[in-house]
Amino acid sequence: MNTTTLQTGAPALAAPQRTSGTRAMVAGAAVLAAALLLPLLVRNDYWLHSVIMVLYFAYLASAWNLVCGYVGQVSFGHSVFSGVGGYISVTLLTHAGMSPWLGMLVGALAAAALAVAIGYPTMRLKGPYFALTTIAVAEIIRIWFENTDVVFGIAIKGSQGLTVPLVGTSWAAMQFESKVPYYYIMLAMLLLVMGLTAWMERSRLGVCLKAIRGDRDAAESLGINPTRYYLAAFALSAFMTALGGTFYAQFIRFINPERNMGVELSIDMALMSIIGGQGTVLGPVIGAFFLTPVSEVLRSELGGQLVGLHLVIYGLVLILAVLYLPKGLLAPLSRWARRLLGGAPR
Repeated sequence: MNTTTLQTGAPALAAPQRTSGTRAMVAGAAVLAAALLLPLLVRNDYWLHSVIMVLYFAYLASAWNLVCGYVGQVSFGHSVFSGVGGYISVTLLTHAGMSPWLGMLVGALAAAALAVAIGYPTMRLKGPYFALTTIAVAEIIRIWFENTDVVFGIAIKGSQGLTVPLVGTSWAAMQFESKVPYYYIMLAMLLLVMGLTAWMERSRLGVCLKAIRGDRDAAESLGINPTRYYLAAFALSAFMTALGGTFYAQFIRFINPERNMGVELSIDMALMSIIGGQGTVLGPVIGAFFLTPVSEVLRSELGGQLVGLHLVIYGLVLILAVLYLPKGLLAPLSRWARRLLGGAPR
């Protein structure tokens, strides 16, 4: 192949890629427009509530993905950050009259500090040792919450949980008569965490985390400080997870240790990210849109008759996904989308 062919071939290859990229941007804009218009089309409260829950789990899975998807460690204790954020915002609203928006930030900062305290001694653990440690720490904190009625004179009511007081419908109180505002808040939070993931993908933080995931010793030899980058990502992930915990408490208007800090919630975050495609922007979202309806159907159809069977089926779905789709659902869906949009196969 001569030089002339190479010079004329490069633009010929670049043109379809530009066309495919333009079509992908148009498709993304269409999906966003559809998401913004959805409440105008869905008038049924049950269906809108279900969509909000799917977005909520997509948000939590994306927050989990910020550290676990890039470092390659599986945390089964992330629910504790959601619980801490929710409890702090609810108690600040109840006892100090603080707006949930400010309480959300206070709770998220507390969760980030807790993540640093947990992450520093456990960051050198690998594989199942790290996963088991996160379960143990989260369970210790959950059980402590369940058996504690008062902390520093503030009632948290143990396993009974806290009810969010009604202070009037307003944006400042994050309380509404309709579910539509909750939908838009959750959608904005999901877009925020997806934007954060996209930024991380191209930032020094994301590159260093991937290097640490590939070979920790080699990364250290290149001057990368694993402790600093790992703790930064862990704190960021905990911060975003705690924001989700506050939203959930305000949306459901109730919080308790079992629902907001249980291991099952952590497993949901991990499975959605892994099955969708961890370490990517869209993977956790795809995983949530696939698994949340499956989970709800299994719970409603099997949870009351054969307790725990829905978790077994849930686990089988994970095993099949790991065996046959190691890169998650995102990989085959991306190939299909590229063919549909006329892009070159990779």
